[in-house]
Order: sequence, then structure tokens, then C-alpha cells
Amino acid sequence: MKYHRGSDAVEVIVSDNCSTDKTAEIAESRGCEVVKEEKRIIAAVRNAGAAAAAGEIICFLDADSQMHPNTFNAVDQVISGGKVVGGSTGVTLDRMTLGIALTYYLVMLPMILVTGMDTGVVFCRRSDFIQLGGYNEQKLFAEDVDFIVRLKLLGRKRRQKLIRLTSARAVASMRKFKQHGNWHYFPLMMRGVCAMFLPSERFEKFARKYWYDDRQT
Repeated sequence: MKYHRGSDAVEVIVSDNCSTDKTAEIAESRGCEVVKEEKRIIAAVRNAGAAAAAGEIICFLDADSQMHPNTFNAVDQVISGGKVVGGSTGVTLDRMTLGIALTYYLVMLPMILVTGMDTGVVFCRRSDFIQLGGYNEQKLFAEDVDFIVRLKLLGRKRRQKLIRLTSARAVASMRKFKQHGNWHYFPLMMRGVCAMFLPSERFEKFARKYWYDDRQT
């Protein structure tokens, strides 16, 4: 990755959430700052990383995804213009099957095109992140969607845009599809909708089984 401001202008912070592999060890050996967060809430893990950051712009990326080499240059360019509140890069998938393709093109992509919100590397100004209160730690999942919605509303008040930097898409891991099956997302959605009407402890059990039981985080 080549950033025009130089590598010294980039902080790489790894938020370690009780990982059982060598994530923290490898990160430290590569010169990354590692912060520990024991609370098993994805939003809390993201917030812990952001709290350690000192830069004016912060970017979030899942540990199993790969950043595009031009990401920081692209983010810097749009943020410095003053007309963008933040956004995300979108993703390409690290493998493709019929089940994954139908999940992405029939479920994910329509929502992305309608809302203008995407995944991948999520970025914004650090000051705006603080103003919004970071990620909502009451949410067991979809905390990124919640945050981007609030960021979009903040930008609307300032007449700033939320954008998708599709020229610098991250590569997203399809490990969940390998773990649960290439067609698992459709029945998962049905169970998720049903779980929303169940008592809170049943809903939490459903969420934790899918998003948190994989201990190599």
C-alpha cells in the first residue's frame, strides 16, 4: 500500500477481542498497536480501536478482509474536499458460488443501491465519530449499518454527502459461507426475522450463535 503522505502518517490499530489464534502476536510483530477489548460486542471492539486512534480520519476494516492498496489516498482525497462526511468502499468477494452470488446480487446489492450505504472500509472524520458517540454497543450486530445511517444524517444537516468509494473496494472473506454453507443466508434471514419477535434472551442467543461463537476473532 502506497500512501502519498507516507507510512508515518498512518496508524494501524488492531482491536483484539479475546482472540484464540495469533492475531495479536502477529500484529505486534508487524509494528501495529494492539488494544484489548474483552466485551464480546462487535461495536465495543470497533470503539476500542477508535479510542486509541489519534489521526484526523479513521477507517474501520474487519480483520478477515483485505484493504485495497489505494484506499488511504482515495479516502484522503474525498474527505479533504469538504463535501463528503464519510462513507465506505464496498467489497469484492474472495470467492464465488451460486449461493453466494444469489445472496449478494438478490439481497445485498439491492439494499446497497437503494440506500447508498455499503460495507468494506468504513471511514469518517474522528471528530464526527466522537460527536455521534461511536458505534452503538447495545446492538449485537448491524452496528455498522446503524452508524452509517447516523453519519449520513449528520452529513445531510451539513450538506455533505455519504459516498461509496468503489474504486478502492476491499476484499471480503466468505468464511461464514464456508462455515455455515453456501445457501445458509436465506434461512438465516427467516430465523432472524422470527427471532426479533422472541424474548430478548432468545434473540441474543440467536445473534451470538452466528456472530460470536467463532472464537478466532
